[in-house]
Formats: sequence, structure tokens, C-alpha cells
Amino acid sequence: MSVQQVKQTILFIVLMATAAPAWAYLDPSTGSMVISAIVGLFASLALGIKTYWYKLKRLFRRSGEPKDDAANRKAD
Repeated sequence: MSVQQVKQTILFIVLMATAAPAWAYLDPSTGSMVISAIVGLFASLALGIKTYWYKLKRLFRRSGEPKDDAANRKAD
């Protein structure tokens, strides 16, 4: 990084760290709304990761390997 980029990065960090007061009222339900949004975000990310994880596993699976042991077992 050049000296100019370092100066700009430091200036950006300082400006982001010093926030002006918002003078806004946040009622109690705002906290639960934020928590709900965060939980929903993590649930969506987990579902997306799970979906693509299984697609990647299927892509790298050997062709002769059985897909599911329970499907290959015969009922007694």
C-alpha cells in the first residue's frame, strides 16, 4: 500500500468511529426486530451453505459409490 492509501484508510476508520448523535427514539420492539433480522440472516446463510455443500459433495462423489445405504438395504 502506498502512503496515500494508508492515509485514506486511517481517515476512513477515524470518520467511521466518530459518529454524530442521532437524536432518535428507539422503542423496545426495535431491539427484538434487530435480533429477529440477525437470526433470519444466519438461518438463510446456513441453508445456503448446506445446499451448496451437498451439491459440492455430489460433484466430487465417485460414480460407483452408492448414494444412500438405507435405499440399498432390502426390507426383511
